[in-house]
Amino acid sequence: MLEAEQLDAFGRDGQLTVPDLFGAEQIDGALADLAEWDAEFRATITDQERQWYLEDPSDPASPFRKLDNPVFHRAAFRGLATTPALVEAVEQLIGKGVTLFFSQLFCKPPEVGGPKPVHQDNFYFAPSDTDALLTTWIALDAATEENGCLYYGHGSHREQVLEHTAPEAEPFNLQVPAAIAAKYPMTPAPVPRGGVSFHHGNTLHQSSANRSAQPRRAVTFHFLRNDSKLVDPALPYDPAHAVKIS
Repeated sequence: MLEAEQLDAFGRDGQLTVPDLFGAEQIDGALADLAEWDAEFRATITDQERQWYLEDPSDPASPFRKLDNPVFHRAAFRGLATTPALVEAVEQLIGKGVTLFFSQLFCKPPEVGGPKPVHQDNFYFAPSDTDALLTTWIALDAATEENGCLYYGHGSHREQVLEHTAPEAEPFNLQVPAAIAAKYPMTPAPVPRGGVSFHHGNTLHQSSANRSAQPRRAVTFHFLRNDSKLVDPALPYDPAHAVKIS
């Protein structure tokens, strides 16, 4: 799947964009399933879940900012995660035999979807081998600088796992202190619809706010090589939601 120059680029930058890995039919199916899930979840959502998932927890009609574990809960997203081209690329980057232990849908609605500060996925997940974790970020809509694409600190995957802090009222919003993040200029990584951005678990990254009139929906799959494990993650993750891929 990935060519030698792509593997070299990932090793150098800690990030790689592959356009058009998924076809329009697959993406359309995922978005249709997302609309169904939105309606189903909204009908049963608790007050605590509103705090976690809605852009404005005080408004029951507020758009979702994210949804957790789509691969576990929804067949359409399990189909994306097991697409042979994706699995082959993942195994080229972190080795044979992988489990998808966590997945997230990021909805970033038009004009209200906020930014995500600079962070490392390996701080959230704490894998026993920092090279055994890979994040794949799949664009369900074209991700642009205007609507909130990811930005990466290229080469920052060579850093150790850094300490993160969070605002008192937002314990989920873990981030690298600004003085450390400033060492790595952030480079935008637009991704066309159906494309994938792969990044190492130590790579510093962030996303900007959605300033456009269009949504910026994306699904993130976090893969872990099967000979590694999560040691002391910063947030709780239910191992029952993991899906062994290979």
